[in-house]
Amino acid sequence: FLPQVDSANAGRVLASDAAVFLKKSGLTDLVLGKIWDLADTDGKGILNKQEFFVALRLVACAQNGLDVSLSSLNLPVPPPRFTDASSPLLLSGTASSDLPWAVKLEDKVKYDAIFDSLNPVNGLLSGDKVKPVLLNSKLPVDILGRVWELSDIDRDGMLDRDEFAVAMFLVYCALEKEPVPMSLPAALVPPSKRKPLSVPGAMPLIPSSTKESHQSLPPVGILAAKTPLTQ
Repeated sequence: FLPQVDSANAGRVLASDAAVFLKKSGLTDLVLGKIWDLADTDGKGILNKQEFFVALRLVACAQNGLDVSLSSLNLPVPPPRFTDASSPLLLSGTASSDLPWAVKLEDKVKYDAIFDSLNPVNGLLSGDKVKPVLLNSKLPVDILGRVWELSDIDRDGMLDRDEFAVAMFLVYCALEKEPVPMSLPAALVPPSKRKPLSVPGAMPLIPSSTKESHQSLPPVGILAAKTPLTQ
């Protein structure tokens, strides 16, 4: 990775160059900022080779649902993934469009039934309609916020049928005590959304509705009994 961001071959990476490259990881600006702060130990806005490798390692940790902290550096994680065709570490050279969707057909039918029961408008559900279903899972609000952020793939504040299936898939994974990833794995991106995505310049906003406590909401028994899902 270093030659891609150290074009002058000076053995160091400037913050501006690193920012462009690290955004290809698909992580939010908030997470990337934390990674930079940990890697840039002397606060000079420049990473040497060792610090750059620390940043890459933290990206890999974040992509695999681990805490972004120096204590995670010793944990075994796969190499970081970047949305760049020239990257040598993309999934065994497989185009994401060829990957089978992680949401199985029988589960999709179940998620579609929940989707239709929420009265979508023009094939879309607003955050207010999705919120009770998410909260009904009794998962922590910060996890639900991440589920929303990952499933609203086109960042329009609404979920279509496929995006809703991604949200339900992530909820069931979390209920099975599997970590919710910091960025959406290629296999989870619905085939309908698989196209070259521009890197978002701003941190996606989580609807404020997901931050409310569920005490004020009537119980909504929509979420079906959890079924074990194999990824």
